[in-house]
Amino acid sequence: MKKIDGTNQRSRHRDLTAGPIIRHIFRLAGFLMLSMISYNVATLVETIYIGMVGTNELAAISFTLPVVMTLQSVAFGLAVGAGSVAARNIGGGDMRRVRRLSTHCLAVVTVLSILIGVIAYFFLMPIFSLLGASEQVLPLIVSYMTIWLIGMPVFAMTNVGITLMRSTGDAVRPGYLSALGALLHIGIAPLFIFGIGPLPELGLQGAALSFVVARFLEILVFFYYFAFRDRMMLFELEGFKQSVKDMLHVGLPAIAANLIMPVSMAVITRLLAGHGTAVVAGYGVAMRIQFMTIMVIFAVSMSLSPIVGQNWGAGFYNRVKVATRTADLIVIGWGILSYLILLVFGKFFVALINSDPLVQTAAYDYLRIGALAVILMGLTFNATHCFNALGKPMPPLVISLLRMIIIHIPLVLVGNYLFGYMGIYIGTVITTIVVALISWRWVNRTIDGRIERALAQEKTAPIA
Repeated sequence: MKKIDGTNQRSRHRDLTAGPIIRHIFRLAGFLMLSMISYNVATLVETIYIGMVGTNELAAISFTLPVVMTLQSVAFGLAVGAGSVAARNIGGGDMRRVRRLSTHCLAVVTVLSILIGVIAYFFLMPIFSLLGASEQVLPLIVSYMTIWLIGMPVFAMTNVGITLMRSTGDAVRPGYLSALGALLHIGIAPLFIFGIGPLPELGLQGAALSFVVARFLEILVFFYYFAFRDRMMLFELEGFKQSVKDMLHVGLPAIAANLIMPVSMAVITRLLAGHGTAVVAGYGVAMRIQFMTIMVIFAVSMSLSPIVGQNWGAGFYNRVKVATRTADLIVIGWGILSYLILLVFGKFFVALINSDPLVQTAAYDYLRIGALAVILMGLTFNATHCFNALGKPMPPLVISLLRMIIIHIPLVLVGNYLFGYMGIYIGTVITTIVVALISWRWVNRTIDGRIERALAQEKTAPIA
């Protein structure tokens, strides 16, 4: 078995090429869940705060979802690229390159996010007007997004940095970091939103400001551990071009794939806006509740990236097969349980967030129909993370194009025409089932093909 590198690297990084696969999945997924629970609880609590301010403010935050996801896609895509290269190099034993790559990636994502944020600022009004925001809601959206864009570079750095930490097999500190950021967000938000103490009441702007402050404090803690304690940053220009090339080889298709979902969400938001502000607000509430129930699915699929990356880099292809099969069984089981939870307790969850009957009806309609998609969606997520970890970014891009553009948008357009907003939810379920089965078949054929080639090479290798 390959050594990681250096005498004390083992103390800082976990070797995922040895030991039971299921133990690695549960360990990584457990701390990933801590990260996701923290983030989603903070988002849900913020939604409750905003719901207390007013329905227009709640609708405004729902309108921002596709645009925020679009902006975040760049950071997530670069993080996927960096994490994929880092994990495979750790599996291959090249830690010096990992340190250089980490530094180069954080620098690139900072510059890119600043540029994108500046450009986005000048197009806020036309973008949200196109999405169907009313005259009452549009000023609220712009005031929120203006402040949110200021914090985008810090948010991007945090996400990339945490992904790099996980690629080394370190599950603990990324989980604690995310929890810290969420606790700060929850604690700071009411101070700015409601104007507690000497602070002025800022409403929706206060929600954005609390996001910026919490992310800034979180990134300071990250750099303390990653750069100074672990010495995982190497400040030199050597290999910069190659680092960026390797990162973008996976990162650019990942960005493109991630951008497709917000485009699809923008279409859905525009269609829902035709049924009234309450339906848009209800959809936003339902999506946040759904995120809370499917965190296990996200966590398990994301845990595949470092496991698959390290084992693929070390040449342990059968362990990759075992990892994907185990993850598939877990996400299907949890998907069924998640849907049952949403079906039984959905009305209760919705009532906690908003008291408007129209908003509650639209939200629960999604939870009892649209949330059927959670049963199989994990297969698609598993396949996507596995392909990216293998350094094969094109299949996830094709899957995203197939899911969002070729199947999803036509189905929701037809569904909206025939059944109103309920048809949009039905179209989402059908799309998820079809694409999940295609993704599952594709990734398994890819892994099986690599195993067959490895066996063929062993048979033809000369005997020493």
